[in-house]
Amino acid sequence: MRSFLAFFKKELLEALRRGKLLFLVLLFVGFGIMNPAITQLMPWLMDFLAEDLAASGIVVGQVTADALTSWAQFFKNIPMALIAFVLICGSCFTKEYGSGTLILVLTKGLSRYKVVLAKSILLLGLWTLGYWACFGITYGGNALLWDNGTVAGFWPAAVNWWVFGCLTVALTVLFSVVFRSYPLVLLGTGGSVLLLYLLELLLGLWPKLAGKTPVALLNSGVLLMGLETEETFVVALVVAGVCSLFCFVGSVFLFNKKQL
Repeated sequence: MRSFLAFFKKELLEALRRGKLLFLVLLFVGFGIMNPAITQLMPWLMDFLAEDLAASGIVVGQVTADALTSWAQFFKNIPMALIAFVLICGSCFTKEYGSGTLILVLTKGLSRYKVVLAKSILLLGLWTLGYWACFGITYGGNALLWDNGTVAGFWPAAVNWWVFGCLTVALTVLFSVVFRSYPLVLLGTGGSVLLLYLLELLLGLWPKLAGKTPVALLNSGVLLMGLETEETFVVALVVAGVCSLFCFVGSVFLFNKKQL
C-alpha cells in the first residue's frame, strides 16, 4: 500500500508540475461560468445583431434566457470538455514508455497492477472533480440568475454524462497500455466511441434494442424537456459500467503481459 501511495503521489505531483491540473481547472471552471453567462448574454447579443442579420435576410426570433437554456448549453459544451480532457491526459503511459521511467519504478518492486490502478484512479478523479465542479458552477449560476426548480431531469442527465466520461477514461487507459504512441491512443479512444455510435445506429433499426449502448447516454439532454424518463437510460448505464470495468481489468491484464 505504501508503494502504491508513493507512486500515486508522484503521478499527482507530475500532473501539477506539467500544468495539467491547472489547465483542467481552467477548462472546467471556464465552461461552468460560460454556460449561464452565454445564456444571459444571448438575448442582448441577438438584439444587437438583429439589424445586420435582417439586412442579410435572416430573421431572428425571440431568444429566451432561462435555466433550461443554460442547462442545454451545459450538455452542448461538456463534449468539448471531455475531448479536451482526453487530449490532455491521453499521454498518461506513452511518455513513460519513451523515457523508460516505468522500468525504473517496476524494478524497485512496485507491482504492475498498482501502476495501472494509480493512473486510472488519478484520471477518474480528475474527470470526476472537473466535471462536477463544472456542473456545480453552472448550477450556482442558474440558481442565482433564474430557478433550477423549473427544469426537470438535469440531475440524472448529468449522472449519465459523467458515466459516459468514465467509460471514455477507461478506454483512454486501455489504449494507453496497448499503444506506445500518443496519436494511436487518441485514435483508439475516438475510434471506439465512433464504433459504439455506429452500433447504436445499427441497433436503432430494432426499436427494442435502440438506446441500449453507452452512446445513448449522450442523448440525455432529452430529460431536460421531459421527452424521456430516467428508466430509458438504465440499460445504457449498466452497459457503460460493465464496459468500463472490462476496460480497466483488460488494462491490468495487458500491462502485466506487456514488454517494456
